[in-house]
Amino acid sequence: PETGVWAVPHDPEGLAELMGGKNEAIRRLDEFFNTIFFNPDGRGNGSIHGNETSHHCAYLYNRFGAPEKTQWRVRQILTKCYSFGRRGFDGNEDCGQMSAWYILSALGFYPLDPASGEYEIGSPLVKSAALKIGSAVLRIVVKNYLQGRWRVKRVTFNGHELFDWRIRHADIARGGELVFEMVD
Repeated sequence: PETGVWAVPHDPEGLAELMGGKNEAIRRLDEFFNTIFFNPDGRGNGSIHGNETSHHCAYLYNRFGAPEKTQWRVRQILTKCYSFGRRGFDGNEDCGQMSAWYILSALGFYPLDPASGEYEIGSPLVKSAALKIGSAVLRIVVKNYLQGRWRVKRVTFNGHELFDWRIRHADIARGGELVFEMVD
């Protein structure tokens, strides 16, 4: 599959339908990650994450009904495509997109479709964080944190479980507590 086939963050469900259903979309997305994303021809750094048009791809799994695969792929990208060493990150930092992807994903969420007002849940890399948003504060708590632990058992926001692996921007902007419970 070509990278452009995934360039529909505004309608992943429609894409899955065109592919023959969510199971087929998951299979093709697995193939994309296994054969193209982490193994591009001619790229010495080993991924195409530096091409911003693929930043949303790991989060598509959530919409296809496979949140554990989103969590795994996000964690792979966070640890394989970014470093604190001389390499820094895979690719070209265009207007802060690479850094924004890293920061949001490390916090545990990312806007699959920025115009939707929603963020997809991924796999946080931080133990905890506090974000001041206007006069509100969003606290992020990661229970059972271990550095290599990437699987999220459940996520709650202000005590309510996020069953659809999504959180609204309007909720985040009001502040509160976003809790990730990690498992092996």
